Amino acid sequence: MRAVAIARPGAAEVLEEREVDDLPAPGEGEVLLEVAAAGVNRTDTVQRQGGYTLPPGASPYPGVECSGTILALGANVPPRWAVGDQVCALLNGGGYAEKVVVPAGLLLPVPEGVSLTDAAGLAEVACTVWSTVFMTSHLSPGESFLIHGGSSGIGTFAIQVAKYLGIKVFITAGSGEKLAACKGLGADVCINYKTEDFVERVKEETNGKGVDVILDNMGGAYLQRNLNSLAVDGRLFIIGFMGGTVTEVNLQPMLARRLTIQVAGLRSRSLANKARIISEVEKNVWPAIVSGKVKPVIYKTLPLSEAVEAHKLMESSSHIGKILLIPVHDW
Repeated sequence: MRAVAIARPGAAEVLEEREVDDLPAPGEGEVLLEVAAAGVNRTDTVQRQGGYTLPPGASPYPGVECSGTILALGANVPPRWAVGDQVCALLNGGGYAEKVVVPAGLLLPVPEGVSLTDAAGLAEVACTVWSTVFMTSHLSPGESFLIHGGSSGIGTFAIQVAKYLGIKVFITAGSGEKLAACKGLGADVCINYKTEDFVERVKEETNGKGVDVILDNMGGAYLQRNLNSLAVDGRLFIIGFMGGTVTEVNLQPMLARRLTIQVAGLRSRSLANKARIISEVEKNVWPAIVSGKVKPVIYKTLPLSEAVEAHKLMESSSHIGKILLIPVHDW
């Protein structure tokens, strides 16, 4: 089969589409998918650079989400799944390929009204958003929510889910085009981080109170300002370190306002934990997608052979929403 391999750690050019050994038959509780499309994520670029330790047993090929059609079932797969079903999936890796083996517990049905291709952009963002700010930070209707990187794949999805649940949404982004896109998705307060102080704007819009929950992809560079932006009993959830992992911080606001800092990734979680997240996402998020209230935001689709260009686009941060790779099947 064809897959994208990482020739060595480095820049986007180290990605090579090549012929690789076919996959073994799916094992117990697993299914074999013909990949229709794979989502491109920041974790893929970190893996390519050599900055990510793969989970045990993970595919060496990048790609942590995809959509596709079930080709074969392993033993003891739940009866809800059958050969020919169209699904999207959370992966331990291997999405940048024509086929991938997936534990059945990490499958989701393609929501009615969403194309098989576009469904490739759902699993990672839905599971990230739901497992962090909802399952862990317990963001609730009537609260306020600040999303950094509002125009990213995660950001565009988080805006829609939060608005669906009756939450006031603040976002930061770095251009007029991105701010307009976030506004169009329902964001209430859109802040240009290049020209505005988001702490001041948050305080202004909340009468000095601050927001209840922040979803942050910057880490160290924003830590102090995030703490300063939170309301009493506020929760900061960090999912990325684009602004570094080391900083000096005054912790006094945490004590004064009972603040909580939470940090977690998705890929390193156990299969059982991911399966629980998948189940919660299907229960709580899928109805919003089926109803048309939440939609995948797809910026660009590229053939699998153009993975280098996809990674360059991801790292340019010029995109709004998701980038997808499409295998060209020869069989």
